[in-house]
Amino acid sequence: MTYLTASDQDKPIIWTVSMSRLSDLFRDITPEYDALATIEPIHLGFDDAVRHIRERLATERCDAVISAGSNAAYLKGRLPVPLVVAKASGSDMMRALARARRVSARIAVITHQHPMPELAEFAATFGFDVAQRTYVTREDALGHVRELKAAGIEAIVGAGLITDLAEDAGLTGVFVYSSASIRQAFDDALEIARLAQLETGGARRRGRGGAVQDTLRARHGLADLRGESPAMEQVRQAVVLYARSNATVLIEGETGSGKELAAQAIHRAAPHGRVDELRRPFLAVNCGAIAESLLEAELFGHEEGAFTGARRGGRAGLFEAASGGTLFLDEIGEMPLALQTRLLRVLEEREVVRVGGTRPVPVDVRIVSATHCDLAQRVRDGRFRADLYYRLAVLRLSLPPLRERTADIVPLAEWLLRNALAALGARAHPNLQAELQACAPLLARHAWPGNVRELRNLCERLALFLAAEPLQALTPAFVLAVGPELAAGADGAASPPNVERVTDVLRRFDGRRDAAAAYLGISRTTLWRRLREEAQG
Repeated sequence: MTYLTASDQDKPIIWTVSMSRLSDLFRDITPEYDALATIEPIHLGFDDAVRHIRERLATERCDAVISAGSNAAYLKGRLPVPLVVAKASGSDMMRALARARRVSARIAVITHQHPMPELAEFAATFGFDVAQRTYVTREDALGHVRELKAAGIEAIVGAGLITDLAEDAGLTGVFVYSSASIRQAFDDALEIARLAQLETGGARRRGRGGAVQDTLRARHGLADLRGESPAMEQVRQAVVLYARSNATVLIEGETGSGKELAAQAIHRAAPHGRVDELRRPFLAVNCGAIAESLLEAELFGHEEGAFTGARRGGRAGLFEAASGGTLFLDEIGEMPLALQTRLLRVLEEREVVRVGGTRPVPVDVRIVSATHCDLAQRVRDGRFRADLYYRLAVLRLSLPPLRERTADIVPLAEWLLRNALAALGARAHPNLQAELQACAPLLARHAWPGNVRELRNLCERLALFLAAEPLQALTPAFVLAVGPELAAGADGAASPPNVERVTDVLRRFDGRRDAAAAYLGISRTTLWRRLREEAQG
């Protein structure tokens, strides 16, 4: 446990997490940053690291965590503090390949989750073959090492886990990370800590709190828009194009199709430097899940005494907090008409007036909004302002439903299932891809009303059963047993979740909304909206 002296209290606190030889590199670099930060190593991984860090955060401060590879992938999204992922550069990989080539001409590269398409071109240019594999779990990696050794491979390039496994197998392991890459991760962590301190200080001076303090950083990028279908390729091309502009974007798509993911990808793909990306906030609010009076204060902020329960000293709203970055307005079609008028004024004047205030505050924020409904029809029905609609929809992005890109279903299911199994500490079956391909007709016939979110829910259920029964084959009969909602799609009928009343499903699960939403393949927000629609008849 770290104890800070008075002179140390203002220094950023950074924890490094690694169980492999990356720990040695962290240790070697740390002294260079002694004057800038308090850096402590944590020699744990995966769930042990998550549990350890969460327990310590109850009584200690940490500004950023640095990790890499599969460990970082597991920590991502599981920690309440920023995570900086140390990444090997292209130069790192070239140097590692050169070192491996001096050992043997029989070389392999094993990377976590994502392959490196440019590797084949590089190898061809320099006249040698490189076998390439990807892994999710330690068991996957071990299986690849054994397979490559049997195929005659003598040197394997990879992160710490891979090189450790390679050397345990009697092969040469070539560590891919360089000191420069680790220094870059340390620099990024310092910048995140500095910005966090500035935001905390600013919040203290302005009386900010609540959602404004919980400034979000976009976690998803272009690579997370998965799918090789022409429709998804068009989506990715549109994201890259729209990221070059500061114009408003309206994202249209069914529930579960990835609207917020696309919004984050647009934010992340904007042509800014690496540090600028860390500085620019990404905030999101669901316009259909908050009462009108609360939504107004959340968006525009409020002055002290503006209403009963208003925060002492007032509070900045999301427009102010997102200034310099992106504000994502989800379910914009559910925004009350009175607030639509205020939102239009902010877009036109580029300034906001807090609730109960008179002083305009300039804001520089990009608006990305999303809707599951036909917003143009709502304009015709008089439920949405036409002038606001045209302000929000300068650029439009339509996300295809999963049923219209059936070629993506099996690859998506494989990726989701491997990750779900890895989260449970289970190893995917070696024939997983072939087994899923045998299930393709069954999966393609389903309507997927919950789109990718529904597929993710199904994969998490499948992973739970497969982890409990490792010898269980992933047959169509097994998939149907775990996901009976797929059966109705076989005869062309709509899937049960698409026609069942939400109130009936909720009753079946004893009022547990999380369970009902998971069964229906929808979010809790969509569940809430459908309950309201049913109540209104």
